[in-house]
Amino acid sequence: MSGTPGRLLTLLSLLQARRDWPGSLLAERLEVSPRTVRRDVDRLRELGYPVRSTTGPDGGYRLGAGADLPPLLFDDEQAVALAVALQLATANGVGGGDAAERALATVRQVLPARLRARVDAVRVTPLATGAAPVDEAVLLAVTAAVRAREVLRFDYASPSDPADAEPRPPRRVEPHAVVARGGRWYLLGWDPAAPARGGAGTGDWRTHRLDRMTPRTPTGPRFTPREVPGGDPAAFVAALFRGSHDPGGSGAWPCEGRVVVHAPATEVAPYLADGAVEALDDDRCRITAGAWSWTGLAASLLRLGADVEVERPSELARAFAELAERCARAGGRPPPTGRTEQRPRGRPSP
Repeated sequence: MSGTPGRLLTLLSLLQARRDWPGSLLAERLEVSPRTVRRDVDRLRELGYPVRSTTGPDGGYRLGAGADLPPLLFDDEQAVALAVALQLATANGVGGGDAAERALATVRQVLPARLRARVDAVRVTPLATGAAPVDEAVLLAVTAAVRAREVLRFDYASPSDPADAEPRPPRRVEPHAVVARGGRWYLLGWDPAAPARGGAGTGDWRTHRLDRMTPRTPTGPRFTPREVPGGDPAAFVAALFRGSHDPGGSGAWPCEGRVVVHAPATEVAPYLADGAVEALDDDRCRITAGAWSWTGLAASLLRLGADVEVERPSELARAFAELAERCARAGGRPPPTGRTEQRPRGRPSP
């Protein structure tokens, strides 16, 4: 596109690329006079773009935020990324699915054929089926409280509460981060009233599902953010879901063992979520994996459908013996002799 329309699009692209532009530099990039730049800026303002003048030796321009959404200009990679992000928003359970689909249709309609083919080749589906979607208003309210560092007050629907249960007072939490995990959205926050792990006083980190939250207004007072253990909210939430109480948020499972499986590593690896697989030869591999409990770990290894040799620890070997008894009873056979006493199992975090 040439002439004034093409120059306006180039000017808009430059203004979006950096915060401040000296007028003389814009004139040089556009190969026009500073007077033409001023006229083109006025044309953009008439179209609704909030281009503001800046002070300085040469004067300059800045593209600011306006009251209305004007037409936007994206390069090829930005357009494809936007289209994929709109699909991800719906696939990850964010409310406003109709709005996201309409926005995706709008973007797709104006894409060149070469980019439309790239977008159409991407099909995103939810990772967790049956998960309740998150209301867009709830997501905005929670993330706004995180950004403003204000105590969040909300009602929380628990599936364990009967329908006729007495209403509970709203919860009050210092919100720190919103984390997406397994197709659901969680708020990680500091709850001053929660019993501390270990029984030493009150106050601890808790996660709350956004699809069960109903924020109340107004929010509470501002607070000074605490440091999330380990510094990474996503890693800390992953550790909590594994039942780890490590304050550093290492994410280690409560029960972890090592075994040798009589099957090729290439056949075993696809069935392990985050276990480590080491090939020993063409027919055997070593697996290091973890779970909530020793029995759960043993069961997950048995589903690989191959012989297993326990290397460590002895608790895992006892869990296999316990499973052998259960399987024998389920099959109507007498349990094997020499039963060993079951050791306490790891428990998930509340």
